[in-house]
Amino acid sequence: MPTASEVHQGQDGVRITIIGGGIAGLATAIALRSPTRTITVLERSEMLKETGALISLQPNASKIVSSWGLAPFLGLCEPLVDTAFRMFNQSGKLVRQVNLDFARFGADRVLYHRQDLHTALKNAATSTDLPGCPVEIRTASRVTSCDPYKGTVTINGGETLDADIVIGADGIHSVVRQAVVGEPREAIPTGISAYRMLLPVESLSGLKIPKDVLDIAKPVTTMVVGHDRRVIMGPGRGGKVFGIVALVPDENMHETSAAGSWVAQGSIPALLKAFAGFPAWMLEIFERAPDVGLWQLRDIDPLPRWVRGRTILIGDAAHAMLPTQGQGASQSFEDAEALQAFLADLPDGPTGQQVNEALLRVYEARHERASLIQMYSREQARPGTDVGSNKVKLDPAQFMKYNCNYSGAKNWLAAKDMGIVVEKLSLSGV
Repeated sequence: MPTASEVHQGQDGVRITIIGGGIAGLATAIALRSPTRTITVLERSEMLKETGALISLQPNASKIVSSWGLAPFLGLCEPLVDTAFRMFNQSGKLVRQVNLDFARFGADRVLYHRQDLHTALKNAATSTDLPGCPVEIRTASRVTSCDPYKGTVTINGGETLDADIVIGADGIHSVVRQAVVGEPREAIPTGISAYRMLLPVESLSGLKIPKDVLDIAKPVTTMVVGHDRRVIMGPGRGGKVFGIVALVPDENMHETSAAGSWVAQGSIPALLKAFAGFPAWMLEIFERAPDVGLWQLRDIDPLPRWVRGRTILIGDAAHAMLPTQGQGASQSFEDAEALQAFLADLPDGPTGQQVNEALLRVYEARHERASLIQMYSREQARPGTDVGSNKVKLDPAQFMKYNCNYSGAKNWLAAKDMGIVVEKLSLSGV
C-alpha cells in the first residue's frame, strides 16, 4: 500500500482544504486561487448569515486587500474610511482627538459591516471573474478530526477528504488546534465582556447631542473611557448604521452569559446600570438600541507551534486576540498573504517535506509579529491588572507604526534573516 506522501506525489496540481469559512478562511481561499489548485472550504454552519457588527481593516490589511483586486466586490459593502479618533472621559469631556492620515502607510483604515465583508469575500472566492479556479465552499461540514501529516480531515457523517495542504481557519473553538499543537489549548476567559449594538441611523434622529461632541454621520471612531469601562462607537454601511461596543469587567456586570455559551442576549437596563454616571447622551443612545448582544471576551496564549506536517493554523485558531486594537481580522489577512507568498513556488503534487518547509516559513514570518499584537491587545484591555505582565514596551504611536508599516511576509522574514530587529524595522518604516 502506498504511503500518504506517495499518494500525494502522484496527483496533478495542489489540493488545499481550508477548515473554516469565516473571514480568515475566505481571505486565504482568495489569496491562494490558482489555475493549478483545487481549493475546498469546509464550513460547519449553513453560512446563512454572519454576525452583525462593525469591523475595521487596518492599513496593514487594506494594502493586502488592494493588491488582490477585490474592489468590485468590496465596493458593494459601502465601506467607510475612518477619518479621526476622539476620546472622551466619563464626564463627557473631550480629552484627545487624532485626525487619521494614513497616507504615509499607503492605505486607509476602512470600516465595514462584518456581514457585508464576509459576503463580499465569499462572492470573490467563488467568482469566475478573478484569476485561478473558483473555490468550492461546502457548508454544514463539521470537521471531527484531522491527521496533520497525511493531510486528511474527517467531517460529520464519516467522509474523509485528502489534500496536499490543510489550513485550520476554524476560529477560537478550533478542532485543528489540538492536532497541530499536540495538546489541548483552550480559549482563556479575559475577565472582560462586551455589549454589542447596531442601530439604524434613523433611530437616532432627535438626539440632543452637539455636533462638536458627536456627529453620527461622520466616519469617526469615538471612545468614552471611565475607570475600568470603555465604549467604542462609530458609523458603518455607508453611514446607515451606528455600531457600539461597550466593554465591562465581568465583576461589574449585572447579568451573566448563558451557561456553556460565550454569547447571550443582553439587557438594556443592565447595560445602563453598568454605565451609570457616564454622559447622558451616550446612555440615550443605548436606550434606543433595538437589542443588545453580550459577549464574554476570550483569547488564547501564544502557541508554541502553528505547523505540523501538511497542516497550519491561521487566524483565531492560531492567535485569537482581543478587539482593543482592531487587529483580529487584519492579522488574518496578513496570514493569508503569507501563505500566498510562501506557497507560490510549490510544485504540483508537492511532497510532505516540501509542504512542511513552506508552511514553516509562514510560521517564521508570522508568529513573532502576531504574538506581539496579541499580547499588546490583551494588555490594553486590562492595563495594570496583572503585575509584571506588561511585556510589550511600545506606546500607542509606536504600536500604530508597528502595525501599519508592515509590507508583507517575505519582506518581514528577509529582515529577520538578515539580523535586523523587526520591531525597529517596522517603526522606522524601512
